[in-house]
Amino acid sequence: MIEQLNLQDPLALGLLVGTAGMLVILFLLVFALLAVRRSAKATEPLADALRQLGQSVQTLDQGQQQLTGGLRHVSEAQAIAQAKMVEVVERRLEEVQKNMGESLHGSSQKTTRSLTELQERLAVIDKAQTNIEKLSGDVLSLQDILSNKQARGAFGEIQLNDIVTKALPPDAYSFQTTLTNGKRADCLIKLPNPPGSIVIDAKFPLEAFEALRAADTDRGRLEASRLFKAAVQRHIRDISEKYIIEGETADSALMFLPSEAVYAELHASFADVVREGFAARVWIVSPTTCMATLNTMRAILKDARMREQAGAIRRELGLLHKDVERLVDRVGNLDKHFEQARRDVEQIKTSAGKAGGRAVKLESFEFDGPEDAEPLKAIGD
Repeated sequence: MIEQLNLQDPLALGLLVGTAGMLVILFLLVFALLAVRRSAKATEPLADALRQLGQSVQTLDQGQQQLTGGLRHVSEAQAIAQAKMVEVVERRLEEVQKNMGESLHGSSQKTTRSLTELQERLAVIDKAQTNIEKLSGDVLSLQDILSNKQARGAFGEIQLNDIVTKALPPDAYSFQTTLTNGKRADCLIKLPNPPGSIVIDAKFPLEAFEALRAADTDRGRLEASRLFKAAVQRHIRDISEKYIIEGETADSALMFLPSEAVYAELHASFADVVREGFAARVWIVSPTTCMATLNTMRAILKDARMREQAGAIRRELGLLHKDVERLVDRVGNLDKHFEQARRDVEQIKTSAGKAGGRAVKLESFEFDGPEDAEPLKAIGD
């Protein structure tokens, strides 16, 4: 299959022009031969034509050579330009590869750092998940405890014990104390008379409170409120009947609610029940208010103990006063001794001064006056 000529290529164009010229020459030669055959008279014009044709061929050959040189020059220039372009392209490719390598290295480092941070965060999340699972288990355990009445009672008693032991000295309270009526109190605070020992009993009306919170209709809330109110009133009545004993305990008692939420709901929505507690002399306290009440009791105990020790304190003050009086007398005697010693020292200094003066006179043999003879005589005695 003959390949098509590219007319845009200078070399192909030159070859085409040369081929056309050769065809023209052949055509003229054939025409000349034919003309020779036809007429001998046409020889001279044919010779002229041949000469002209030769000149044209020579001119055409020169043009072809120039065209070939131009094509060679263009080819060389194109090769040089192509080489430069290849060099530029290679340099650009190296720069692109270098930039891509640096970018890929930086991206790799960032990716590695991000993966490391992600792994650390995942470890933290796993740890938090473990803590959440543990807390969930603890919550479930607490729910199990609170779902049982006896366990719930023990929970309230433990919380009460913890608050009391932190607020009062060990000899100011006792737990699970049996009173003269045979009833056992969760905690008995030993206060002086008046007011006397006061009982704290832990109560936790959880079922009624949960029913109140779970009610989603007006009728349900009304019924739950009635049950909650009845449960608290029953606890108030039991404490008033069991733990307020004339001559043994104070004329009031404390009902401990181990839940701030129950305490807040009671005071917010059932003020009449709280007033009933006041009338029965049963004071309802939460963990926070119980701690404040116990701190007040501690101040009462401290004041009572100070009154009990007032006689001993007065005796000690009397003895201390006598000791101070004796100390004052002894300091006075010591001061007298110091004064006598001071006078003795002054006299010793006077005698020493006189003895020194006489020694100077003896050293200089000054015996002229009658005043000197008497001291010498005294020395002879």
